[in-house]
Amino acid sequence: MRAMVCDSPKDGLSGLKLVDLPAPATPKAGEITVRIHASSLNFHDFGVVSGRIPTKPGRIPMSDGAGVVEAVGEGVSEFAVGDNVVSTFFPDWLSGEPTLGDFSRTPGDGLDGYARECVTVPASWFTRAPKGWSHQASATITTAGLTAWRALVVEGQLKAGDTVLLLGTGGVSIYALQIAKAMGARVAITSSSDEKLDKAKALGADFTVNYQKHENWGGLVKAWTLDRGVDHVVEVGGPGTLPQSIHACRVGGNIVLIGVLTGVDGTIPTGAMMLKQISLNGIIVGSRQHQQEFVRGLEGMNFMPVIDKQFYLSDMAEAFAYEASGHHFGKICLTI
Repeated sequence: MRAMVCDSPKDGLSGLKLVDLPAPATPKAGEITVRIHASSLNFHDFGVVSGRIPTKPGRIPMSDGAGVVEAVGEGVSEFAVGDNVVSTFFPDWLSGEPTLGDFSRTPGDGLDGYARECVTVPASWFTRAPKGWSHQASATITTAGLTAWRALVVEGQLKAGDTVLLLGTGGVSIYALQIAKAMGARVAITSSSDEKLDKAKALGADFTVNYQKHENWGGLVKAWTLDRGVDHVVEVGGPGTLPQSIHACRVGGNIVLIGVLTGVDGTIPTGAMMLKQISLNGIIVGSRQHQQEFVRGLEGMNFMPVIDKQFYLSDMAEAFAYEASGHHFGKICLTI
């Protein structure tokens, strides 16, 4: 089978190499073999392939994988040959509270990922894909989609009529926009690009603000809510954006930190957060049970994920260079 590997991780994107590897073993008891048809790019994956996140030579990247079950091992009853399935980000976190505080068991980082044509793994490493979805669309669920779902629905307990603030127009934020609108919420979103903000409006965004033109964008969002403040913030920036997110949030509101695009350390206005009695919660993706619930939710919501551009597996370096450019709106996918 063909696979893309980080042949020389220290060389970044130039160290990616397309290789031929032995086909995976026949599934044993409790395992399935999946023909991978698609993956999608995430900031975490970029960290691995660019060399920013250390990995061993020969690592197969990509945490997202969608495809078709080709064989099932003894005792597997959840899946049958021909089922469309999608991978999980934390294969060992099946349900309940988080069980791991790092990426040592995440495919594409601590484990080999899905930049390959076929894989044999425990059946619990996958869930069913939404009915009627393409493999490319399904591949966006594992990381970006589930993060947005957990931030808004699992942690935020989103309900119709709530107000939501989203930062930027990357994969998680656009997924969160679509989920929030499908559930009857009102959404404000930021970007440095007026063109991207126009695209967000076309998807239903109720209020937009260009953060490069308006330094006090949090105040503008708060004014949009008639000075009440938003109920939920999906925070992707970290220390560089958190003060404005706190300003935009209502008293007793909810901020879910899902990214650190502006850095991992910085000053946080803890006094303002305390006075507003804001709940600040850091999360990383979600469990297999969360994903199963998300898939059921997607089958009841009338939208498809936004895929900006698709590349072939052999063009992975080009795909990540495009992601690094920041020109994308929504998700970037690989066809395998």
